Amino acid sequence: MKKVYTDYIGNGNCCYFPELVKTNRAKILKKFFVLVFAGLFIGAVNGFFGGGGGMLVVPALTVILSLEEKKAHATAIAVILPLCLVSGIVYCLKGAFDFKVGGPSTLGIIIGGIAGALLLKNLSNNFLKLIFYGIMFAAGVKMIL
Repeated sequence: MKKVYTDYIGNGNCCYFPELVKTNRAKILKKFFVLVFAGLFIGAVNGFFGGGGGMLVVPALTVILSLEEKKAHATAIAVILPLCLVSGIVYCLKGAFDFKVGGPSTLGIIIGGIAGALLLKNLSNNFLKLIFYGIMFAAGVKMIL
């Protein structure tokens, strides 16, 4: 059986040609390290502010890996979940979590997350991009005003 080499270039392809991987090794390593450092930055932002990492992951994935919007959003959720769990545990251990608010909010967030994930597959990439960046823009304007 041949070894499968993932290309890390963003198109999700795998190849069965080690020589192709060798010729693209510098490009692959560069993308890998850019992703690692972007992840470090996003993790620090998420830990510092208690959230917001997903708003940075989606643009990073679309720019660095050229992922389409739906894949970027789905990947961002999968990446942010463990990050939020770790940050949440640290906040709980430090006594900074309000369980009276967090408990009921969690129920709504879970239901909203399921609804959003189901809705995601029915939206076009362009409409999703419009909604996402529109919300980011509106949030930025609100923070300035």
